[in-house]
Amino acid sequence: MTTPTIVLTLPATYGWVGIAAFATIALTGWQTIKVAGARKAAGIKYPQLYAETHQAEKSRSAHIFNCTQRAHANTMESQPGVLFSTFVAGLKYPRAAAALCGIWTAARVVYTIGYCTGDPKKRSSGAAPAALALLGLYGLTAYTLFDLVAQNNFKF
Repeated sequence: MTTPTIVLTLPATYGWVGIAAFATIALTGWQTIKVAGARKAAGIKYPQLYAETHQAEKSRSAHIFNCTQRAHANTMESQPGVLFSTFVAGLKYPRAAAALCGIWTAARVVYTIGYCTGDPKKRSSGAAPAALALLGLYGLTAYTLFDLVAQNNFKF
């Protein structure tokens, strides 16, 4: 029994998908540097992931460290979905996928800057555009995957 195959030809503009995806790596690298600086300023030693509550209550730098660490962790939680969706949606919609990934990345920069202030009012800066870009990527990914399955008449 042979398995039917689908030949994928990458769109000519797929390079932009790779550039946008690479920007997410640059984002998390920048966030890592911010976390390292905040960790040093707060005097929080490895392997302690966050400052304890009593530390953060006594020290503004410990509170800032927690905020910086959380902004980074929150980005890392959604990055796999962003990358998967960008690469898959980019097979059919490379410009849209690259643009949405770029919007997500830029919005995460704004989010990180706001969150790292330690001011709860600034924690949501950038969250809405990032969420909308993510929803757009998920929608394009679902449509792209549906189209790939439909090309084989939905045979498993």
